[in-house]
Amino acid sequence: MNLTYAIPGPSILVTGTSSDSHTWNLVYLQLMLEEMGCRVHNLGACVPPALVVAECLDVNPDLVVVSSVNGHGFADGLRLIEVLRARPELAGTPVVIGGKLSTDGLRNVGLVRRSRAAGYDAVFENGDLTRFRALVGRLSARVAS
Repeated sequence: MNLTYAIPGPSILVTGTSSDSHTWNLVYLQLMLEEMGCRVHNLGACVPPALVVAECLDVNPDLVVVSSVNGHGFADGLRLIEVLRARPELAGTPVVIGGKLSTDGLRNVGLVRRSRAAGYDAVFENGDLTRFRALVGRLSARVAS
C-alpha cells in the first residue's frame, strides 16, 4: 500500500454576492481551487453579508473569494467588505473580488481603486485567472511553509 500525506492547502471561502443567483462561476472556482490543493468552503449564491461574516468567524479562512457575474458585484461587494472589515477578528483576512463587477462589462480603473480602498486585497475583472492563480499559488506556498 502506498500512502502519501499531503500537506493541507489553504482554506478558502468562496461566496457569491447577495443579489447574484448564478452558481456556475462558484462551482468553477471551487473545482479550480481544489485542483490547486486548496480546501474550499463554497457558500453558494445570494449570500447575505451576515452569513459570510458568520462563516468567516467559524472557518477562519486563509482567503475569501467573492465572485459575481450579474454585473452588480461592485455595489454588492462594497456592502460586503464594509461588514467584513468592521469585525476586528476579520480585519486581517485577505478578501478578493472578481467577475463581472459592473453592468457595462468594461474595465473600470475607478471601480478597482474604490474596491481596493474599501478593503479588498485584490480585484479580478473579466476572467483574470492568471493573476488569481498566482495569488493562490503564493498563498499555498506560505501555508505550506
